[in-house]
Amino acid sequence: MGVLLFYLFLAIFFSFLCSILEAVLLSITPTFLNVTLSEGKSYAKTLQRLKADVDKPLIAILTLNTLAHTVGAMGVGAQAEKVFGEANFGFSLPMIGALEIPLTSIIAAVMTLLILVLSEIIPKTIGATFWKSLTGFATYTLDIMVKILKYTGMLWLLQLFTKIVGKGGAGHGSVLSRTDLSVMAEMGVKEGTIEKHESTIIQNLLHFSDIRVKDIMTPRTVVIASPNETTIEDFFQGHKNIRFSRIPVFDQTIDHVSGYVLKDDILLKMVELKGEQPLKSIARKLQMVSEDLPMPELFDTLMAQREHIALVVDGYGGMAGIVTMEDVLETLLGMEIMDELDNVQDMQVLARRKWEERAKKLGLIKVDISDGEKE
Repeated sequence: MGVLLFYLFLAIFFSFLCSILEAVLLSITPTFLNVTLSEGKSYAKTLQRLKADVDKPLIAILTLNTLAHTVGAMGVGAQAEKVFGEANFGFSLPMIGALEIPLTSIIAAVMTLLILVLSEIIPKTIGATFWKSLTGFATYTLDIMVKILKYTGMLWLLQLFTKIVGKGGAGHGSVLSRTDLSVMAEMGVKEGTIEKHESTIIQNLLHFSDIRVKDIMTPRTVVIASPNETTIEDFFQGHKNIRFSRIPVFDQTIDHVSGYVLKDDILLKMVELKGEQPLKSIARKLQMVSEDLPMPELFDTLMAQREHIALVVDGYGGMAGIVTMEDVLETLLGMEIMDELDNVQDMQVLARRKWEERAKKLGLIKVDISDGEKE
């Protein structure tokens, strides 16, 4: 009887161990692995090696688990036959009568149930729940198991089969996609691990390359610009309360923007009593970008030129508007950056509103007199 219990314990123990190791191994995320490496954990490099070629530890787990089940089942079956022999368990049921079941069959059924509960359900639940705490133990244990298989030559043979079956496959591939990161950000807000505004920034960053300059620029119809022959004093007198720090200047028409002037330079010239000079005397070169330029390229361009403003041109070479570094930051933050002088939150909304007002005056949009809304 003692030998029977020993075989039963042997099968359940090693199967229990294998189930925990498998659950822990498959629960370890790339993020957690990078954290352990940055923290200098003693098992970090070994874990990185095991995760890089995850077939090896999985083969070791499945090999030990299969041996435990096979040897345990054979041992329990043999010992049960020795102990109980041909003994049967008899009972009777209404309308059926007496029944007899061999005790060996009952023991096999009990063993199957014990293996299911004690070596599958419970350990895998433990491993999936406490995988962070068990990572060190699992790493060292799996490393020993892989080395034993390697030295016996079984690892090479078993890996040969996995390579044959997986030939032509795409490999393990990337474990994280943009969609995964987006969902993780949303889950973080629901679970309270990150703030709503942090999730917004992450979401905006993931979709940063999908946004074009024309989506965030200030349209030409609401751009404040001035002819470059205008004197500094005339411009200052006409725009004393201007809130923009950079003002485009143009030659003859706004489609021929030649540069921009800094508000600070205008104020400095006024203090120096040099207001008779034209704006072009203090104008700076203005970077030009296409309206279809993706946001990451715009950001790189502005950073490389150490500029905060760029002229946006359309497909015909005409001025479509201007874009600033502030527009880029607002897109990332998901909110308008308003200071004490701002009286308009969205310049594109303002441009559409002004166009509707002009269109109504020209009769391009019919107005319903009863409610004042366009048809």
